[in-house]
Amino acid sequence: MLDYFYLGLYYALRFFVKIAPKCVLKGFLKSLASAFYHLDKKHTNIMRVNLKMCFASLKDDEIEKLIKKTYYNFALFGAEFLLNQNTTKEQILSKISFENEELFNSVLSQNRPIIVQTAHYGNWELFSLAMAARYGAVSIIGRALDSGKMNEILSANRTRFDIELIDKKSAVKQALKALNNRRLLGILVDQNTAKNEGLECEFFSHKIMHTHAASVFASKSGAIIIPAFIERNESKDNSKDDSFKIVFYEPIDMQVLSQNHSKEGAIRLATQAQSDATAAQISKKPDEYFWMHKKFKCFYKDSYA
Repeated sequence: MLDYFYLGLYYALRFFVKIAPKCVLKGFLKSLASAFYHLDKKHTNIMRVNLKMCFASLKDDEIEKLIKKTYYNFALFGAEFLLNQNTTKEQILSKISFENEELFNSVLSQNRPIIVQTAHYGNWELFSLAMAARYGAVSIIGRALDSGKMNEILSANRTRFDIELIDKKSAVKQALKALNNRRLLGILVDQNTAKNEGLECEFFSHKIMHTHAASVFASKSGAIIIPAFIERNESKDNSKDDSFKIVFYEPIDMQVLSQNHSKEGAIRLATQAQSDATAAQISKKPDEYFWMHKKFKCFYKDSYA
């Protein structure tokens, strides 16, 4: 029964975001973001802790401004998710520009498996659509939505772009198969992991547990890891849509790292490099990061009390 409630809500919201003038929609989303800022005390506090950990020099009012903007960006992400259903590759790419694309093209020219490491940053759902539209078949490691009906809708849209979802609970075999078939393998690596499921790394000078999945897959397959993130170019005209930019960072080559380090050492260095790339992107535009999860939970659990 809950599935059909979600389905009805989806179609109602989709109808609204499609017919509403852009200025009206953005006003509604700002009101929605403000409501969550004031009512969702749990996640607002988590965001406050994370931001203070990463940007200790910011004043309290600057932190609160960032939290409000983060809520607004997440509301925009939800609206854009609805609008991007049933769009074409051409429509997706018309919204996207690419920065440092020569780094990615250089990796493509080597005809080796490629792992695209990203994070819950910007409109990450649009990111996967854009990568598939421009470069071909993509496999993503993640989890299905809790709502079966909503997951069917999401899967149908992804399938048109040849995007495959690999369940992270049993990802190893499918991920290696995807890499062997030269599908781009996308992995979001930024969330906290248990101590037995990742490696200790630094993130904004604080200890975190970071998944080493991308590093392990690269070690097993000979893949090159390339960090990439999607950021928003906010339109100054409220009547127009925002555009987006995909930014590529320096590739991480396990074969090169393994020349001077043990296998375990190379995996550790590659994992830290992913954490560094994520921090570098977040530093540019902190309000686009999904600050709502307990990033530092393993080593600073009491901070979230």
